[in-house]
Amino acid sequence: MDDQTRIEIEAAAFRRLRQHLMDDRPDVQNIDLMNLAGFCRNCLGRWYQEAAADHGIAMTKEEGREAFYGMPYDDWKAQHQTEADETKKAAFDTAFAENVGKD
Repeated sequence: MDDQTRIEIEAAAFRRLRQHLMDDRPDVQNIDLMNLAGFCRNCLGRWYQEAAADHGIAMTKEEGREAFYGMPYDDWKAQHQTEADETKKAAFDTAFAENVGKD
């Protein structure tokens, strides 16, 4: 497979992941994703921001999130996010430290 085809397939897979998380399963909470998989929609927005920076494109954290969410993050939270219980919050602290807190 040539590099351009690989890039296009990877991009298509990313778009399908985004569609799944945003359209097909908006009920799945970010905290549950982080606790189970070590990443969430916010991570994907951050990775988008970091990839833009790697290409010399300045983007804030909020701009990266909006690019992934397709709307301002606060709007997403208002529409889809529910309050997590203390057990989930404690698990999140651990998952965040293990996955995001790494250098």
